[in-house]
Amino acid sequence: MLEATPLGEGWILRHDSDTLPAVVPGCVHTDLMAAGVIPDPFLGRNETEVAWVGRRDWTYEREIGDWEGQEQTDLVFDGLDTVAEISLDGRLLGKVRNMHRSYRFDVTGLSGRLSVRFVSAYAEAEAVRGRVGERPAAYAEPYQYLRKMACSFGWDWGPTLVTAGIWRPVRLEHWSTARIARVRPLVTVEDGTGVVELAVDVERTRVEAPLAVEASVAGVRARAEIEGSGGVVRLRVPEARLWWPRGYGEQPLYDVELKLLHGEEALDVWRRRIGFRTVELDRRPDAHGTGFTLVVNGERLFARGVNWIPDDVFPSRITRERYRERLEQAAGAGVDLVRIWGGGIYESEDFYDACDELGLLVWQDFPFACAAYPEEQPLRGEVEAEARENVVRLMPHPSLVLWNGNNENLWGFRDWEWEPRLAGDSWGEGYYLGLLPRVVAELDPTRPYTAGSPWSGSWDHHPNDPAHGTHHSWEVWNRQDYADYRLSVPRFVAEFGWQAPPAYSTLRRALPGEELAPDSPGMLHHQKADDGNGKLERGLARHIAVPDGDFDRWHYLMQLNQARAVAAGIEHWRSHWPVCAGTVVWQLNDCWPVTSWAAVDGDGREKPLYHELKRLYADRLPTFQVRDGELVLAAVNQGPTEWRGTLTLRRLSVEGEVLRREDVDLAAGRRAVARVGVPRELVPAGPGEFLVADVWGSPRSSGAESGGGLRALHFPVPDREVPYPVPEFDVELAPGGIRVTARTLVRDLLLQADRLDPGARADRGLVTLLPGEEVTIGVRGWKTPDAKTARSALYCVEPTR
Repeated sequence: MLEATPLGEGWILRHDSDTLPAVVPGCVHTDLMAAGVIPDPFLGRNETEVAWVGRRDWTYEREIGDWEGQEQTDLVFDGLDTVAEISLDGRLLGKVRNMHRSYRFDVTGLSGRLSVRFVSAYAEAEAVRGRVGERPAAYAEPYQYLRKMACSFGWDWGPTLVTAGIWRPVRLEHWSTARIARVRPLVTVEDGTGVVELAVDVERTRVEAPLAVEASVAGVRARAEIEGSGGVVRLRVPEARLWWPRGYGEQPLYDVELKLLHGEEALDVWRRRIGFRTVELDRRPDAHGTGFTLVVNGERLFARGVNWIPDDVFPSRITRERYRERLEQAAGAGVDLVRIWGGGIYESEDFYDACDELGLLVWQDFPFACAAYPEEQPLRGEVEAEARENVVRLMPHPSLVLWNGNNENLWGFRDWEWEPRLAGDSWGEGYYLGLLPRVVAELDPTRPYTAGSPWSGSWDHHPNDPAHGTHHSWEVWNRQDYADYRLSVPRFVAEFGWQAPPAYSTLRRALPGEELAPDSPGMLHHQKADDGNGKLERGLARHIAVPDGDFDRWHYLMQLNQARAVAAGIEHWRSHWPVCAGTVVWQLNDCWPVTSWAAVDGDGREKPLYHELKRLYADRLPTFQVRDGELVLAAVNQGPTEWRGTLTLRRLSVEGEVLRREDVDLAAGRRAVARVGVPRELVPAGPGEFLVADVWGSPRSSGAESGGGLRALHFPVPDREVPYPVPEFDVELAPGGIRVTARTLVRDLLLQADRLDPGARADRGLVTLLPGEEVTIGVRGWKTPDAKTARSALYCVEPTR
């Protein structure tokens, strides 16, 4: 039987003439921090002080002892970042140049000093650039010239921390006769029967040895002979339970085991969990253009998505528990799809395992982002090798439903002046429209592939045409008012978003001793977007006056504006289902403490946007929209049953007087949108009036502000034009939190729980209360509750001064 010896202990890192203890898996930066050689680059402006690390070569070493008892011993690296020479006892085993691959070396009979010498990623990238020529990119760093996590070179939300190291586990594997080299599982459903086809590749030390494989799943067993270096075994599971995305059904998972046999001796075992489901991508043309609708088990979905970036710029620090926490946050916000963005990595098994269990669909980008990528060697061979390895590695996971060729590169070629600069040089099109779809079709025909995001489906349409395929909506954040989201109905919005600073306690930890201001040195350093603060302030000024010299107020209003901006888009696009079939918010998470588009900041704290997503992505969402110049209430029902209830419409003054009221029966079919016209006499007549819709008889949700119904609000003018009263409310302690009772209209009340205690969390975000209404805000992690302190952490919209 194959035996494995982990090699996680006993490593050193060579630093000049000194040696430091090294942690494997890990990276140079974390080892240098642990040794006190460099400061934490996440704090203050330390990032700039450690830039030298990425320009250096580094060597990891440890001793390897003798091993006897098996015919062959392999040295296996699950991940090396990125360019390295590996030697043992002075003998060169090989050279590697791809962070996204694993590596195996035959070290039978060898022992002694194991050395892994990493060359600076900058040196490698610059050498490749010298051979293949310049290629344009969205950023100046040379990330497109090597197969490394692109965002380690910095992004408009991330630091430039170009590291190196043994970033995934390393081990020795000892085996005799034969071992399992690869298992490619094709999992499908045929007329209610689950089908598992396991294509097996083996490596041998004895060519003549007769081999077989035996597989089992759900009590079903099958056996097949191995001819030469491979074979196929097929199993059928009658009445297999289907795996569903969250909100559509359960997520049953089945254990699959495959044994490699020599006679009755088990030489090696492969084990995975699978789920039975079908997935299609409906891209048929229709009267509105070209669709982009995911279909799982025959059910058409509006995808409620978030974009995922690496959760740490040093991904070796991300634990199984941290993946689970972050993905549980996504599920808790109503998310059912997570897109792994192309400037990051193929994530670890822990990520996909959690998605399998939580019912989160995974859209997997191949790692290409915002650049023209050369197609010459040595890159082309590396791209194919990594694609083949990772497609097969990730195939068992039912959560994985889509392969995507790249992020924004097809768009960049057309719109970012790449084409004239390239002058005919390769730029990646051959990967996205040739190599990668061939690899997916050959290895994983059970899943759809799309060439890029955005992508209209062919060069017959602009790559980012909202009427065809996937669309990225960035003009709004960059140049327009978020109300302009309502001007178009893309078929699938794969990226859009709005910035906000992280939680107050996150800023205090990241910028110790700094007097916080929007333009203080640390705040500016932790704002990586081009003119980020300018866009924040211009975006706010269209709705609310930008406060002058009051950081706490600025901080609250920027977080409020982020939530409102994203709400404007999602409410509008969801109300246009099935023409629009999904929204993927940029972004769920951060890789360090930074002002960004994230809903969960770099310390794992939820911004108000996070709680707003709970309302926006709930199965049932009432929202006011304009159709053909008329105000309507759109009742979005993504639930499995019809939504019936009573719709109460009230036209109110900002002082709280009910000016008009009407009750209407509401019925929205399953997975459908119903629209109710608002009578003209209920439409607000001026800036001092607004409209409230309460839907009764629906399940209690986080969007309910009183009485257990769902609520929608319509203010006809921006806040700066609304004559709000001075907000008045009472605060008292309640079991597990605080209770707030409004004496006036209180617009967008927010408890910033981390101001009570850095470890405190609130169970809700923004809430609007009418006079006489109350809300109980749950708080956990608050060690010394008192009402006076709670009031100091409460913020709301105030009248324009």
